[in-house]
Amino acid sequence: MAKQKMKTVDMSVKVENLKPEESEAIDAVVAAEEGEEVKKSAKREHIRSGKYHAVKSRVDRTKMYPIVAAIDLVLKTSYSKFEGTVIVDLIVKDEKVSAEITFPFSTGKVTRVAVVSDELLAKVEAGTIDFDVLVSHPSFMPKIARLAKVLGPKGLMPNPKNGTVSTDPEKRAKELAGGKTSIKTERKAPLIHAIIGKTKQPAKELVANAEALVKAIGTGKITKMALSATMSPGIKVDLSKFSNV
Repeated sequence: MAKQKMKTVDMSVKVENLKPEESEAIDAVVAAEEGEEVKKSAKREHIRSGKYHAVKSRVDRTKMYPIVAAIDLVLKTSYSKFEGTVIVDLIVKDEKVSAEITFPFSTGKVTRVAVVSDELLAKVEAGTIDFDVLVSHPSFMPKIARLAKVLGPKGLMPNPKNGTVSTDPEKRAKELAGGKTSIKTERKAPLIHAIIGKTKQPAKELVANAEALVKAIGTGKITKMALSATMSPGIKVDLSKFSNV
């Protein structure tokens, strides 16, 4: 009888350290499957629409565009019927790049910030999550630990590295709700994705937000930059034009 192949699953838990008495209470890691992937019987070919190919022909894929020209091209090549989101994709030099930024103009994203309390934890346990960012006082971390498997996969687990564990959580929550954003690389990858606005915004506002993002991270840490809208081709950005940013 042929041996059946088994998939291995990594159920390890990573713990962030705060104070010694709280070190066992933070940040359970999402279980990650590291074994063989199930093979699909047939791989579907992704077919682009005629509209996509039409707008893509307007972009020179071999060219790096100055930021003003890149923003202008993103807006001109966005073909969604709804208001699209403008996104910056960055490749940075390492996997531990992070920054805090308050964009000079709205990004069109409303952030719901909550402060941990016993009542809120009870709601989460009951299956209700109505916030985008969760801020906690260090003393609450042992209580939050039991919900790490719920909050962790959603990126909602408070963590001192992104400023969501604070001795003054109410003040910190107001800062985050007021537009202060924590930006960091993806887990185990030197990539950053950030929303800088909407396609109906004036181009100058999107340019200002993009420049603020680059300044917050630092041009020396960025190796590649591209812009795109919800439905548009990607536009490569000439980083040398940011030498004074």
